[in-house]
Amino acid sequence: MGEQTQVQVQTQTQSQSQPQSQPQNTLHESSNSTTPIAQATVMLSEVMNAPSQTSSPPSKMPLRPRKIRKLSPEESDPNSSHALAIPDGPKPIATGKSNKSKTTQQRAAFASAPVPPARSLSCEGEVEIALRHLRNADPLLAQLIDLHQRPTFDSFQTPFLALTRSILYQQLAYKAGTSIYTRFIALCGGEAGVLPETVLALNPQQLRQIGISGRKSSYLHDLARKYQNGILSDPAIVNMDDKSLFTMLTMVNGIGSWSVHMFMIFSLHRPDVLPINDLNVRKGVQLLYNLEELPRPSQMDQLCEKWRPYRSVGSWYMWRLAEAKGASSSAAAVAAGASLQLQQQEHHQEHQHPQHPQQPQLLDPLNSILNLGACAWGQ
Repeated sequence: MGEQTQVQVQTQTQSQSQPQSQPQNTLHESSNSTTPIAQATVMLSEVMNAPSQTSSPPSKMPLRPRKIRKLSPEESDPNSSHALAIPDGPKPIATGKSNKSKTTQQRAAFASAPVPPARSLSCEGEVEIALRHLRNADPLLAQLIDLHQRPTFDSFQTPFLALTRSILYQQLAYKAGTSIYTRFIALCGGEAGVLPETVLALNPQQLRQIGISGRKSSYLHDLARKYQNGILSDPAIVNMDDKSLFTMLTMVNGIGSWSVHMFMIFSLHRPDVLPINDLNVRKGVQLLYNLEELPRPSQMDQLCEKWRPYRSVGSWYMWRLAEAKGASSSAAAVAAGASLQLQQQEHHQEHQHPQHPQQPQLLDPLNSILNLGACAWGQ
């Protein structure tokens, strides 16, 4: 029994080294054995020598069929019997329809890919890039863009001066705000003299004499103190990201979310700011999308999501659309450098909304800064 087994193992080794001449003899010798070991040897020999009967060259036959599983359909030889050795069955063949579906999915993924961050709108060519993006992203907005000249963002003021100006223009018509601002600048010795230490040196009585209320005086002093204490600074404001800047500026008394949005768009020229609390921007969105009701601030992000990362420019066109339908623009936006052509509306605003020295303040002046266009829309 031991000699038979040794002969059979030797025969298997020879059959592997000489596949062309030995297979039939090996099978013949193995068939003469009736022991279980001999039967197993015959079966193993048949498996090892079966490929020699096929048309595939012996040199291409792998010794371990399991390795064939790692081959992709493109790498395997379609004329070879190797594919028959895959126990998992044949893989599906790609059709023209599946390729087309794959291409469509790739295009959709490319279209939904995040847009690279935008630069400041005052950078050369950035407004043109913004308009091209908005045209492609929103066909309805593209029609509005064709009706108006391109926006410009070319006003430059120091952040402290711009924030001071924004506070002074709150709740005032453009002409009244300009009058007070001019007197304030003269009191400081010119715009270059509007510095934290200069503002802190002005007492409420001096500010009241030029038309600034006691509450606004406290707002100006709070802003100046935060600068003096190092909580805020012009370089820090310029370099902050939008979220951090919003958080820091709303800590100043009298500066709410709407004022921060105006400051970010028209003073810092940030490209992706959406003033969700601005009534004229909301009115523009309502007109653009033919909505039955004025969209709530909580709905604005979803409605204008497609404008990213140039929602500031999209908002600019919402102001234009609202103006075209008769809405008055915000004096504070103009004060920030928006240039929304308020001169033609000043007389109308003053007669409809005369300014009174004892006009009551808003209940929440920090987060509910009044947009003068609100009255025009009955809000």
